[in-house]
Amino acid sequence: MAPRITVIGTGYLGATHAASMAELGFEVLGLDISAEKIELLSAGKVPMYEPGLEEMLRKHVAGLEGSTGRLRFTTSFAEVGEFGDVHFVCVNTPQKQGEYGCDMSYVDSAFELLAPHLDRPTLVVGKSTVPVGSAARLAARLAQTAPAGEAAELAWNPEFLREGFAVQDTLRPDRIVVGVASDRAEKLLREVYAAPLADGSPFIVTDYPTAELVKTAANSFLATKISFINAMAEICEAADGDVVKLAEAIGHDERIGKKFLRAGIGFGGGCLPKDLRAFMARAGELGADQALTFLREIDSLNMRRRAHMVELTREALGGRFLGTRVAVLGATFKPDSDDVRDSPALNVAGQIHLQGGQVTVYDPKGMENARRVFPTLQYAPTALEAARGAHVVLHLTEWREFRELDPAVLGEVVAERRVLDGRNALDKDLWRKAGWTYRALGRPRA
Repeated sequence: MAPRITVIGTGYLGATHAASMAELGFEVLGLDISAEKIELLSAGKVPMYEPGLEEMLRKHVAGLEGSTGRLRFTTSFAEVGEFGDVHFVCVNTPQKQGEYGCDMSYVDSAFELLAPHLDRPTLVVGKSTVPVGSAARLAARLAQTAPAGEAAELAWNPEFLREGFAVQDTLRPDRIVVGVASDRAEKLLREVYAAPLADGSPFIVTDYPTAELVKTAANSFLATKISFINAMAEICEAADGDVVKLAEAIGHDERIGKKFLRAGIGFGGGCLPKDLRAFMARAGELGADQALTFLREIDSLNMRRRAHMVELTREALGGRFLGTRVAVLGATFKPDSDDVRDSPALNVAGQIHLQGGQVTVYDPKGMENARRVFPTLQYAPTALEAARGAHVVLHLTEWREFRELDPAVLGEVVAERRVLDGRNALDKDLWRKAGWTYRALGRPRA
């Protein structure tokens, strides 16, 4: 008989995991302490934009017409404990207020609330990104507080979801990493992931510390690669070189690869920045802070890109923002998402606004979230309306919609045909041919 699965926490990670487990054929019960969120999910709706997620959710939520009925939601830990054989913990681990370290309060609370209801052999699987050493502590606490004692086991199974591709990354992951302390835990997780394993996904079995380190190590490497090409963009600007051609040339080296070599205004979102900082903080606690001192410069360089974009905009406007209109295309930290957490695009827009510019923002999916973060900015329903009367247009999130804009049409509504490409994603020849002054980070002016 297939194990029954529960998912604790139904935010971005949890909602995706719950729907995906139902898609793989399991009976699934999702839990959240927010009754409002549970009501929304039970109606087949998701509180965020993620391509394909709502459709998959509606396919399985019990009570919806034509659904498989394999997926339900609750606010009851007692119901979860009675129902599940495998419990996935998918709660948030944000950055501590005013510190670099990771806030473990949501994870700790989830374990404390779940453990008293585990009265038979069961497996609790952590998916949250946590400081190394957390799993061993939580495993001991679980055995101490669960009625089942040591039969309530722990495994750690880090997530590697890319926003915009989360469904694909769950159903067909490029690797599955599990930190386990017993053969039983490994066997159970192989059963849970039988379908992707059959499709060829690698299955990497390790100890708790290594499993905890994999996610932060991967994010730190990606952040380093992004920041490296942005550092090269700074050199290219000083030397009048072309960072796009530079990236193309070094990307052909198989040891380097082409991915994550697009220079721009840097990375953001809810994972990379906070994971980087939490990794540094934990290394310091372990007495290994010197091993990660380079990450401080990575973080600094990344934040510097935003300030650099603001200065380039000021320069393009003749040295002042007062009395100017600035159109910002993009509010989310990346395309195919509505996530504006630590968004470079929104940060740049906010800085320009605070320095006196009249800023109008348009984003295909992130408008509501952007308004909550920056209610004082102006927002437009289309890119064309955002650009109306603008003295400069900033391209800050690489949505396909923006790449497909007709610069000639856009040129009819702006005050001046001036565009700054903060993502090096627009066709510079097309824009220049339409009479625009085009400038991008790390590229020659002409």
